Amino acid sequence: MAATLSEFLSSQDELVREAALALPHQFSQCTYALGPLRQAVYLCLTCPEARGLCSACSVACHTDHEQIELFPKRNFRCDCPTAAIVHPCTLHPKLEEENTSNQYGQNFRGLFCRCSRPYDAKKERETMIQCLACEDWFHESCCNLRERPSSRENSPVLTTEDTSTAAQATENGDDAASEASSSGLPPPLISGDEYESFVCGACVSRNPTLKRWMGTAGAIIVVRDSPDDPWHRVNGPSKAGEELIEINDITDEPTSGIKRPLSPSALDGPEAKRAKGSSHAQLSSSASCLAPPQHPLAQTILSALDKPDPDTSLGAGDIFFTLGFRERWCHCDSCLPPLQVDSFLLNDEETYEPPDDPDSGLSLEELGMRALARLPRDRAIDGIHAFNEMRDDLVKFLRPFAQDGKVVNESDVRDFFASLTEAAKRGRQ
Repeated sequence: MAATLSEFLSSQDELVREAALALPHQFSQCTYALGPLRQAVYLCLTCPEARGLCSACSVACHTDHEQIELFPKRNFRCDCPTAAIVHPCTLHPKLEEENTSNQYGQNFRGLFCRCSRPYDAKKERETMIQCLACEDWFHESCCNLRERPSSRENSPVLTTEDTSTAAQATENGDDAASEASSSGLPPPLISGDEYESFVCGACVSRNPTLKRWMGTAGAIIVVRDSPDDPWHRVNGPSKAGEELIEINDITDEPTSGIKRPLSPSALDGPEAKRAKGSSHAQLSSSASCLAPPQHPLAQTILSALDKPDPDTSLGAGDIFFTLGFRERWCHCDSCLPPLQVDSFLLNDEETYEPPDDPDSGLSLEELGMRALARLPRDRAIDGIHAFNEMRDDLVKFLRPFAQDGKVVNESDVRDFFASLTEAAKRGRQ
């Protein structure tokens, strides 16, 4: 299909804008020198070693390799310049020793969720949720938010009715309905806009304070009364109020942490709608415990999961924390110590991003002029002369097409530049 020059130029401008949105950063510095940090990590499937790459190395060093984005991993140091990967790092030429502090879970084998399935974006129909603690990814069905799709085939082709429904849902701010329409699946039991963070059952079981708060206000769990009953959500008592209780010490094992108590009755107040990162809780402990009583269903699930052969028929022990959960934790002498083990449960984490690319969004013409300005004066003048000569030749080449009203095809353009290449060869001879 032929296109006019203006249409072609418009399409090129759109591609430049899309590229600027997709890759707004510089990828010229490996993060190895920065030490362990929370950053986006990529797994290279082409390289045989199951190691992680920083964003810059995934672009600059493994450009032509097949990769999987593992998304942010905390306390991770780029493996690209180390002896663990044979493929050389072009951004950090010095060969470094293997990283010993990095943790390589099943994600580094291309497997995800408690079902240990590989992820294929072209076939996967479900939304996947990242655990705040272990940073693995979980299917909604594996969290009992929906029935498992009958197959993990390609998502169905949307009809006009499906598209209009999704568009209407987006306009109304219904993210769950919009996502469900776009995947061909019904909405999940808990939609993405109803919770701020998710912690999987395995991570919950390692933290006494998390176990204490399961199913209480702001800590949603998904359960059922018997294996034959439908799944439903539990989110604490409906009545407001705060109760001071005395509890035994539950810090008998090392754990992951979380943050400050608002009383459950404060969930409907302005404090519960505090934006992420706006925590001003004091980390002082006290003797009085403000934790709500443990939900009976949570006790049943924990007992079933604590058996030698864990029983997940009534629940997996996952917690969906609502907005502002870091503001609601009790800071008594029993609740606070487990919460201090993992700072990400007490405070928002900073995730490293490469520096912004000053050339992002510039057109090819602007990039060419910027490169020209960096050349020595004599080489810049030679370059300008060569460009002007090519421009004059191109005008002569295109004039007959304009006079005859002919369309310039790709093959015509290729022939023009081939003639320039041949002329340059003859000139050198």
